[in-house]
Amino acid sequence: MEDKLKLSNNAGSNEPTQLYILSEGLFNSNNSTLAKYDLTTNTLVSDFFLSANKRGLGDTANDMGIYGSKLYIVVNQSSQIEIINAKSGKSLKQIPMFKENGGGHQPRFIEFYGGKAYVCSFDGTVAKIDTTTLKIESFTQCGKNPDGICVANNKLYISNSGGLNFPNYDNTVSVIDLNTFTEIKKITVGVNPGAMHADSEGDVYVVSRGNYGTNPYKFQRINAATDALIETFNNIQALNFTIHNDTAYIYNYNFTTQTSEIKVFDCKYETIISQNFITDGTVLSTPFGIDINPINGDVYLTDAKSYTVLGDVLCFNRNGKLKFRLKEVGLNPKKVVFR
Repeated sequence: MEDKLKLSNNAGSNEPTQLYILSEGLFNSNNSTLAKYDLTTNTLVSDFFLSANKRGLGDTANDMGIYGSKLYIVVNQSSQIEIINAKSGKSLKQIPMFKENGGGHQPRFIEFYGGKAYVCSFDGTVAKIDTTTLKIESFTQCGKNPDGICVANNKLYISNSGGLNFPNYDNTVSVIDLNTFTEIKKITVGVNPGAMHADSEGDVYVVSRGNYGTNPYKFQRINAATDALIETFNNIQALNFTIHNDTAYIYNYNFTTQTSEIKVFDCKYETIISQNFITDGTVLSTPFGIDINPINGDVYLTDAKSYTVLGDVLCFNRNGKLKFRLKEVGLNPKKVVFR
């Protein structure tokens, strides 16, 4: 299933040895999957969750994160948070995300801070989950159809996309005080905001995806101390991104021409380091997710291809050269986490 090669970057004791790869599957098809790849033996278990639990993961898993020994998986259409033992893959608990009327919250993304897991949901709520008891402590309101989450300066930032109200998108970021767990401000940003990440100085970067047509993508910066939008980078169009050691890796995908580009951006100096991250000619069909190995800085890009066939995961070193490719990992691979 994967291109074979020797990996020479596992010398450090803190170096991750396991990759977990979450694939969304197809909407309403109940075919999300979780794979595990061992970096020391070069072995891929594409049905890791299914093998461990003898059941499927659910419908449209959008996000996951590791906290301590547990892996938290956000399953949007099934309205579940699946919590598993990261080593064994065994389910520890399913947290149902349903309202009193029976409707699903539709959880979307997860963030961790201070022993809590925070989950934003498409119904305009944020849940606070205790990572010891694995119980929902409370909910708070944000904006329409949140589609991104991050923590900075002891506050939670939620991008309100309004994506389910097309063509009437939202254009705000909710600021939630973590001490009171209440919204204290809404910041106006570009139309249809999505992915969010903070740098080491507490600035929060957000992608605004426009209307996928006449209103272009934007890459913007919020000052977390003042909670004000302070910069729009007009020379950067971004669909998704991640930050590692104050370096942002930003990809854009043109749905009309079906072409992509990946820029490298210095968050401290607010300048583009490279217009083209990939330096060896490797081509991706449809970039779908981007994550960074937190120790060695390797960049992992997922390729959804046509969205209807099994996609790949590609690992690049920091110089943009391909180290290895995991082929046909899952249908619409979206998220990679490291342990």
